[in-house]
Amino acid sequence: MAPPHVPEILLHLADEAHDLWQRTEDELAEIGLPPPFWAFAWAGGQGLARYILDNPSDVHDKRVLDFASGSGLVAIAAAKAGAAEVIAADIDPFCATAIRLNGEANGVGIEFLGTDCIGTDAGWDVVLAGDVFYDRSFADRLMPWFATLKARGADILVGDPGRSYMPKAGLQPLAVYEVAVTRALEDSLVKRTTVWRFA
Repeated sequence: MAPPHVPEILLHLADEAHDLWQRTEDELAEIGLPPPFWAFAWAGGQGLARYILDNPSDVHDKRVLDFASGSGLVAIAAAKAGAAEVIAADIDPFCATAIRLNGEANGVGIEFLGTDCIGTDAGWDVVLAGDVFYDRSFADRLMPWFATLKARGADILVGDPGRSYMPKAGLQPLAVYEVAVTRALEDSLVKRTTVWRFA
């Protein structure tokens, strides 16, 4: 199905969101696996993907890392926008299959990186990150890494629908979207989502 804010991209998504999320989260927790973030098109990712499709020059002919890629939505948008190379990174091993299937559904090739790449630098020109500021300890790890990448010249773009741990300074707003989401996973039916550039 197509996410509501990015109708030109097709993804394999959960259509019974709440039941699937609750069931898989409970069952996966018992065996120590992460919840199925890859089965949903989150608001920050949808906003960031929309921005990339509408502003392809930000990624065209560049090496792009889609960090915490999940379903691969943002990586697919970057590939469609003409990125020279797209790497989708996520530590959830299920994302490898989700991203491969979703890439195939959209006719794009995406490289998968299944390791924790925080603190590393493979020379990416652009780092894209949708919906990553939902956890304090995770945000605390991201900020120094993003700052280091920015200092050496990488462009850091973040899509965020007002998550609790989004930094309050050092960001330039690029676009604002009203993204339809599922009430089963969010606290409203529409999330005001901003795409930011680390300044």
